[in-house]
Amino acid sequence: MRRFLHLGLLGLLLASQLHAAELANLRNGFSIRHQRHETAGETTRLYMGVAPDSGYIDVPTAEIEGFEPAPPEPQEIMAQPQELRNLNSIVRAASVRNQVDADFIASVIRAESSNNPRARSPKGAQGLMQLMPQTAGKLGVKNSFDPAENVDGGVRYLRDLLLLYDNDMIKALAAYNAGPQRVQQYKGLPPYRETHAYVARVIKDYNRTKLSKQKSQQRAQLHHKSAGEDVIAQRTASSVAGSE
Repeated sequence: MRRFLHLGLLGLLLASQLHAAELANLRNGFSIRHQRHETAGETTRLYMGVAPDSGYIDVPTAEIEGFEPAPPEPQEIMAQPQELRNLNSIVRAASVRNQVDADFIASVIRAESSNNPRARSPKGAQGLMQLMPQTAGKLGVKNSFDPAENVDGGVRYLRDLLLLYDNDMIKALAAYNAGPQRVQQYKGLPPYRETHAYVARVIKDYNRTKLSKQKSQQRAQLHHKSAGEDVIAQRTASSVAGSE
């Protein structure tokens, strides 16, 4: 499991700025969260914030395996209860239209944007399902920050990938993250750390959701069974009492 080296951010940053944060993945297994970076030969400078005096650290360029968008911190998630209820409705509708599991869609959204419709990545991906402008254009999405438009386009793209790979979720997720051409090139999951982490995050969340629902259903069944047994016991007791 990835260990995060949390280096303090000085000052309070706006949520829109924080969502532009990156992770520098190091060869030693750690990741450093930062706002932006500059590479100058053998040294890469990681800036901890957007303010000029927010500080930075210098890391040997050779020690950095790569960069990826940083997941939002819990306090960055901006969706309010009403927004989440609306999002659930949007997801259910997209699920029915496209015949894609609603829980799978929800897991992708959580991994992509943590349910934040205003999320924007350093690479330019936008909205709940982090659509790149070029992809959004091909899907007919005019406003990627509109939750309904974004989810509709993202789910249609996800459906096409699932059909392309015969419902192989791992390949579909890898293609969603790294592009179908990379999946074709490597005949499966590309050897990119970011893509591996992304696929694992979505699958783990999806399995956790399904397991939680299964346990809830089992508890409900046990509750109904217990309630039914209580009713039978009460009726039996009443019958016995009436016959005495």
